[in-house]
Amino acid sequence: MAPTVLVVDDEPQIVRALRINLAARGYQVVTAHDGTAALRAVADTRPDVVVLDLGLPDMDGNEVIAGLRGWTTVPIIVLSARGDSPDKVHALDAGADDYVTKPFGMDELLARLRAAVRRSAVSVGDEAEAVVRTDDFTVDLLAKKVRRGGEEVHLTKTEWGVLELLVRNPGRLVSQKQLLREVWGPAYENESHYLRVYLAQLRRKLEPEPSRPRHLLTEPGMGYRFEA
Repeated sequence: MAPTVLVVDDEPQIVRALRINLAARGYQVVTAHDGTAALRAVADTRPDVVVLDLGLPDMDGNEVIAGLRGWTTVPIIVLSARGDSPDKVHALDAGADDYVTKPFGMDELLARLRAAVRRSAVSVGDEAEAVVRTDDFTVDLLAKKVRRGGEEVHLTKTEWGVLELLVRNPGRLVSQKQLLREVWGPAYENESHYLRVYLAQLRRKLEPEPSRPRHLLTEPGMGYRFEA
């Protein structure tokens, strides 16, 4: 099956040029002209690679990268007129896999695209679902929202960070140090009491019986696990 490429750019001439060149080389091409459409297109079409401009009309491309990295490892190639080193570093830190500066050579872009497709083929089994459902609540990793009983549940930024990391690793033990490092930062790796406080808050908000959790489980002395 031909690889699918999502092209995200608000310049019609670039979108047209990419569509023609990629289709001629056997790719299926999906397009989006702003960040909101791009986020939805990834959830709907599950492309093998995203080619993303940073200067979008509704949001910065780095916000799109961050939104995608909350739930998917799809390779992202940034295609941008921002050629300064800090812009490249920011995009790569946000989760982009590669960076091509406009104006660009089509042969170079195609070579990088082929490499990204190979990476995508290797990691295709590791994708999380965009919407994770349990018997008691639903987690939308794309929209960063949680619903219980049809009502949206308000979570703080930190609560969401803990929940997101657990949900992205269903059934897997996530160590205390990993949670602390990824949500709070490396300086907090030994502050395990933070986790007890925040897991208790999440259970009160999401579990029918917080004292007997069904989904947000503790492995004493080791870490935590999410079961759908």
